[in-house]
Amino acid sequence: MRFVGRYEHSLDAKGRIILPARYRTSFDTVAYISKYTERCLALWPPEAFEQKLDEMEAIFDRTASDRSMVRAFASGSTDVELDRQGRVAIPSYLREYAHLESAVLIHGAINHIELWDPEEWNISGVPGDAELADPASSLPRLSSDAPRPDQPSPSGE
Repeated sequence: MRFVGRYEHSLDAKGRIILPARYRTSFDTVAYISKYTERCLALWPPEAFEQKLDEMEAIFDRTASDRSMVRAFASGSTDVELDRQGRVAIPSYLREYAHLESAVLIHGAINHIELWDPEEWNISGVPGDAELADPASSLPRLSSDAPRPDQPSPSGE
């Protein structure tokens, strides 16, 4: 189960979105929705949500900051049902967190789906385009003694 692609949808009067048909096959009737990074929401299939919970549990006792993040994730997560039309009702507190009012950008994020306010996406999501356009800018930093992959070695090789 991998999620890719981008779709634009709208919330209906009851705060529901329709999942794109290609995403629905990864869900039975239940999904999990949670607060996520950069003020988006994540929609998880049950198996992926269980893996995320395992990750969160593993970091809970590391630092106070980690505990706060885990608490925010756990308290900001809930199960939701998909109806026969593939609609998911988004609780109001999650819509408020993600600033979802009408338009919703739905996109795949490999192991989950993200729901974004389009304006928030332009601020927080689009900068990733620059990383793709210039992959050298995101290369891991090497020690100063080692030649960079985009530069010849001191011996000229």
